[in-house]
Amino acid sequence: MTTALRSFASDNTAGVHPEVLAAIQAANAGDAPAYGDDPWTGRAVARFRAELGERTEVCFVFNGTGANVVGLQTALRPWQAVICADTAHINVDECGAPERLTGAKLLAVRTADGKLRPADVEGQLRGIGVEHHVQPRVVSITQATEYGTVYTVDEVRALADVAHRHGLVLHMDGARIANAAASLDVPLRALTADAGVDVLSFGGTKNGVLVGEAVVVFDPALARDLRFIRKQGMQLASKMRFVAAQYDALLADGLWRRSAAHANRLARRLADGVRDVPGVAITQPVEANAVFATLPPAQIAALQARFHFYVWDERRSEVRWMTHFATTEADVDGFVRAVRETAMEPRPAAGIAG
Repeated sequence: MTTALRSFASDNTAGVHPEVLAAIQAANAGDAPAYGDDPWTGRAVARFRAELGERTEVCFVFNGTGANVVGLQTALRPWQAVICADTAHINVDECGAPERLTGAKLLAVRTADGKLRPADVEGQLRGIGVEHHVQPRVVSITQATEYGTVYTVDEVRALADVAHRHGLVLHMDGARIANAAASLDVPLRALTADAGVDVLSFGGTKNGVLVGEAVVVFDPALARDLRFIRKQGMQLASKMRFVAAQYDALLADGLWRRSAAHANRLARRLADGVRDVPGVAITQPVEANAVFATLPPAQIAALQARFHFYVWDERRSEVRWMTHFATTEADVDGFVRAVRETAMEPRPAAGIAG
């Protein structure tokens, strides 16, 4: 029987990348100014600007929800609204924090693959200027999406164009932006600043960082109050050097890309390994580090007795399998064998109604 050596539940289950851990350890020497006035934060911000543009404003925060809330607050007033996919993390997995803390409403659009299209945005532009209705202000997209699909550069630009044409701001939840950029083999800037993104939540914890994300603002007008919003949102770390040192390491020498490309490659290996298994159907394109599939409920239960992963949609019997920087080929091959073995196991006969 295959042993559950590795979880396929989430890229959050991975440990810290050794190079990132070494950077934290190196920062743990002597005294340093607090609240970001330290050399590590200065170097990390410089690396972000080298990747994304010199006009970039960067603020480190504690977590992804904090990054999304702080980033959205730069653009929102309480009577305004955010257009997003119904699967968006801000809509499903943040316990209402964006709505509570910004005061704004989320306008969730149903999509088949987690991706918004320009027509989806235009379909929400109703009641403009009418005081009885919330006023759309932000379009928020996730890169890569919660379904593991990836917006191309042209798709991001098209959404930026429609947003800007109507006076809206484009926010990107980039929890897995490294996986998206690696998948498309493009620079981070091509998917963000150069494609018209105004505010970016840059994720690292799903790509080898211990703790902390970054809010990146490309529009100077939106960046004006960023630091006050972060402080009031309880997202300002006193010992900032330990958050920043991780990003100094992640953005150095392409570590972010190597780690993400590895995870993406192993997700494709997993999908290719199970694609011809009877009863298993891949439901989304495998473009980043996630594999979505449907399979019989009894087989799901048999696999979950040996491996940890989540059921994404119980009604469809759809599951999500994730890989990360520390997943190995042996981990994936062992899981694929288990999928094949459980597909061949006899199932209980269905009862016959009397």
